[in-house]
Amino acid sequence: MFYTLENNQEKQLSDADNQRLFRWQLSTFWVLLVGYAGYYLCRGNLSAAFPLLAEGFGFSNTQLGLIASISEIAYACGKFINGPLADKIGGRRIFLIGMAGAIVWNIVFSLSASLAMFIAIWCCCRYFLSMGWGGLAKTIGSWYPSDRNGTVMGFISISFQFGGVIATLFAGFLVLQGVGWQGLFVYPALVLSGIWIWSYFSSRSNPASVIPGAMVGDDKLGKKQLADYGGETKPEIKTILKSLFRMSIFRQLLLFSFLTTLLRSAFFIWTPKFLFDIGLGASSAILNSAVFPLLGVLGTVLLGWYTDHYARNGDRARMMWMMLLCLVFCILAIAMLSALPEPDFDLILVFLGASGFFLLGPYSMSSGALTLDIAGAKGAGSCTGIIDGLGYVGGAIAAFSAGVMADYLGWSQVFLVLSGIATISVLSAYSMSRQFQKIAAQGK
Repeated sequence: MFYTLENNQEKQLSDADNQRLFRWQLSTFWVLLVGYAGYYLCRGNLSAAFPLLAEGFGFSNTQLGLIASISEIAYACGKFINGPLADKIGGRRIFLIGMAGAIVWNIVFSLSASLAMFIAIWCCCRYFLSMGWGGLAKTIGSWYPSDRNGTVMGFISISFQFGGVIATLFAGFLVLQGVGWQGLFVYPALVLSGIWIWSYFSSRSNPASVIPGAMVGDDKLGKKQLADYGGETKPEIKTILKSLFRMSIFRQLLLFSFLTTLLRSAFFIWTPKFLFDIGLGASSAILNSAVFPLLGVLGTVLLGWYTDHYARNGDRARMMWMMLLCLVFCILAIAMLSALPEPDFDLILVFLGASGFFLLGPYSMSSGALTLDIAGAKGAGSCTGIIDGLGYVGGAIAAFSAGVMADYLGWSQVFLVLSGIATISVLSAYSMSRQFQKIAAQGK
């Protein structure tokens, strides 16, 4: 699996060296999986705290939306900066810096007492949180061969899906224990501190940081990324960006990321408050909202595995648009059910869970397997940063507009609008599928 180069000739490592690298590969994988789930402990807690902040400070959905939307912009800006930075200074390093920043700013947030302070401090927190995924993608691309992109990134995406579940359940548990809103930020920060210490000692940036000159098996001979860096071993950021923007498939992926991140942010940020507003108690609303990311875990893993094994010509987008088509009907069902005088909570939760299954798999593909397919390990950080950065501009729009619409038009209208956006995302994924087929035909 691992090699070195001598005089441009591939030299296989000894069994002992391969075993050593395999142990570090596995250890680093677990650090990234658990570590990014830890990121979500210090991120998903905000939406879980919305019902408590509304009760404690009298904030409207519009005001809560300001905290979420302005911090989403900070997150998007951070993605544009920190994605390329991961390519420049290393994925592991920026991953650890981001985790440390999230710990500090979550604690500071718990000491705040005004809307302006909440907004400013959460923007700082979100900037550091933006370092996580780019660092993760860069590190994964350095440790794994490209023909495993779908499976590896599918499993690694469990981190933020399951992290969302853990964050929600943890917050719900704390509320049931009588912990105030401040504890929803302090306790996750303490947990993440322990994860940071373990992550520092249990991970490495790439095979060469363990054995000088070592590289994963397909770095030279295996499947190549779609982007052309002109044969540069360590391309400059300028070279990476120029190559990416020349590609039609990359530009299509940007639109897809914008749409699916908008949808995902609307669900992720507002589900606890939505359930609270239609009649569930605070703790029940927080706990039940976990159904969305929980079923998203299953959808993400299955989609990654399926597209690695059965996607024709590398066309992962074909299954993506089919899943998103199912999402449209799920969102329409939520819109109709929430408009009833006495909503059927159980049925709403069924469709919320199904929405997570059909949305989060395709969403994860945009900055996961598709990123590595297009940009490879060399450009993973930059590619992820741009894709996620534009995506979270959509997230900022969703965070604010959903709150305003809920205040003035009701939640049913919010979900009707989301169903329309989901329909456009179907068309976007279908367009990408056609482009992948075209690329495959040109390569024959």
